[in-house]
Amino acid sequence: MAQQQQAHNPIIYADVPDLSMIRVGDTYYMSSTTMHMTPGVPIMKSKDLVNWQLVSYASDTLGTQDELTLRNGKSTYGRGSWASSLRFHNGTYYVSTFAQTTGKTYIYSTKNIEKGSWKAVSFKPSYHDHSLFFDDDGRVYMLYGAGKLRLVELKADASGVKPGATEQVLIENASAPAGPNLGLPAEGSQLFKIKGKYYLFNITWPKGGMRTVVVHRADKLTGPYEGRVALQDLGVAQGGLIDTPDGRWFSYLFRDYGAVGRIPYLVPVTWTDGWPVLGNPAGKVPETLDLPPSKGLIPGIVASDEFSRRKGEPALPLVWQWNHNPENSLWSLTDRKGYLRLKTGRVDTSFVLARNTLTQRTIGPTSAGTTSLDVSHLKDGDFAGLALLQKRYGLVGVQQQNGAKSIVMISAETERPVELQRLPLTQNTVYFKAECDFTDRKDVANFFYSLDGKTWKAIGGPLKMAYTLPHFMGYRFGLFNYATKQAGGYADFDYFRIADTIAGAK
Repeated sequence: MAQQQQAHNPIIYADVPDLSMIRVGDTYYMSSTTMHMTPGVPIMKSKDLVNWQLVSYASDTLGTQDELTLRNGKSTYGRGSWASSLRFHNGTYYVSTFAQTTGKTYIYSTKNIEKGSWKAVSFKPSYHDHSLFFDDDGRVYMLYGAGKLRLVELKADASGVKPGATEQVLIENASAPAGPNLGLPAEGSQLFKIKGKYYLFNITWPKGGMRTVVVHRADKLTGPYEGRVALQDLGVAQGGLIDTPDGRWFSYLFRDYGAVGRIPYLVPVTWTDGWPVLGNPAGKVPETLDLPPSKGLIPGIVASDEFSRRKGEPALPLVWQWNHNPENSLWSLTDRKGYLRLKTGRVDTSFVLARNTLTQRTIGPTSAGTTSLDVSHLKDGDFAGLALLQKRYGLVGVQQQNGAKSIVMISAETERPVELQRLPLTQNTVYFKAECDFTDRKDVANFFYSLDGKTWKAIGGPLKMAYTLPHFMGYRFGLFNYATKQAGGYADFDYFRIADTIAGAK
């Protein structure tokens, strides 16, 4: 096979939605949405627009409400932090986001985006799908809304709304260029100033059609704005503009792609009469790009973890995020060297309301996650194992009942958990594997177990995965342990290994 010398779309075959991107010198940085996950607002870097690695999170947690912490039966699935806006201004990096859960807008800043700590400020209200914007004259703004887009001025240090500032309507109906029959009004604003003109990117969705990119431009920030449809192909939309050090332009966008999530695409941009023209000469999203080829998403976006740490290493690599705010006293990498210990601290009624599920993304077109765990310290009613997390989740794990352990596979394909198979287990170490096939939106997962780490057997049945809006996120691999009868048990995970191939019961 000839070596591939070009990048291919999608540039990241994984859930990295609502991307916001900047270039500083020869380095690109990107922020994205991870909703209910903690830490939140992931920051990635790249030297070539194609190969990305996680370098930071702007947010440790948005707050301590029950919804963010999975307390009292509450959750913030599909909410948490939404579309962020990443900017670099006068030597400082800023990334902003907003949350319906708290009703606030958040602005994080740092001098060192890769290694620095982030300063956080928050204020009300929650400005929906906003674009943080630093103008040349030193004034700072936030542009936000859906359909009717508004502008408000911030303080010079972007720490809140400028005292006395009043909101003004910037564009009465930003969806108008896409026609009158809309399912989703124009949102996802991203504002840029290029060669003295203001360019505003939005996404809209005509009924019976597909996600569409609309661009408006103006000579003054306050308008008037003229708009046009900039791209309508494959449903690739929502994003903005980025240039390369050698003067080429691209638009970064995402595409809904079933159960794996919303996946980033790049399209080339040419300039005609002062307008950005997106796509190839036919106005389509190209399959290949004149950029270096991808080296794969492992280990930059997802990675294996042996759970052994050297001195000075962080407890958890950046590829990991907790499902909601964790209870930090109930997980450890030091209680047993080389293992992740997940302890139970309360009784839970369901997997999706259980705390301290540790997750990372699934990736396409295929991916497999494997773990080994020691279940000798489970208590009656405990359930520990490997998950594929979404509303229609799948689980394979060990359940202890009346002193006896069983391997169990559960499917929530119907949105209610159904036990598909149960096998007696008479040893304390067991191995689990979950394989995902997202090829051409096949969206099927299969679960396996092994008693020796070598011979795999299928368990339960295939899980038809589906992207559901209550969770608003692509499927994630998850390591879990929760109690249904009594607190105090624990499970020790020896490793988590991820691969971009699937092998079945081999």
